[in-house]
Amino acid sequence: MPFKIHNHQQVHFITFAVVDWIDVFTRSLYKQMVVESLDYCRTNKGLQIHGWCLMTNHIHLVISAKKGFSLLDILRDFKKYTAKAIIKDIEINKKESRRSWMLWMFKKAGRENSNNQTYQFWRQDNRPIEITSNKFYNQKMEYIHYNPVKEGFCFKPEDYPYSSALWYKEKKGLLIMDEILI
Repeated sequence: MPFKIHNHQQVHFITFAVVDWIDVFTRSLYKQMVVESLDYCRTNKGLQIHGWCLMTNHIHLVISAKKGFSLLDILRDFKKYTAKAIIKDIEINKKESRRSWMLWMFKKAGRENSNNQTYQFWRQDNRPIEITSNKFYNQKMEYIHYNPVKEGFCFKPEDYPYSSALWYKEKKGLLIMDEILI
């Protein structure tokens, strides 16, 4: 189901997942591709990242677009680029032990979607939620930052490198955050 964003400069909470919830992001290389693409979109495409957390098979984002940019366009380009780059690496990476299975799953998902020629990497059932209050913003930020703790990846949110938790504690991390006041 396609998602709708009416005000692209408004902050949104959005989650999107890999098809069939495949645990692609257990590999550092694929996680790094996502981080680099988010950074590229922030630097070059008008994306404002207020919070994020990359899990093994999905990503949570608290984002908006700079004035004059379309959040839908940014997300489309981000998802298209990361899907192609990750699938290409899976195809050529002889060390990827799940290569045949993952490619088969992505191809199966692609055949089931008339919008695709071959593979589908990301699910299409995104559900952006507009953030309109401090309470809701804080709730979503706590949710995404504690996601790795709940999964047992770390004991404290700031110990998980693939999120914005460390940024909000020490102004360090893999991505620079666009801090906001709601």
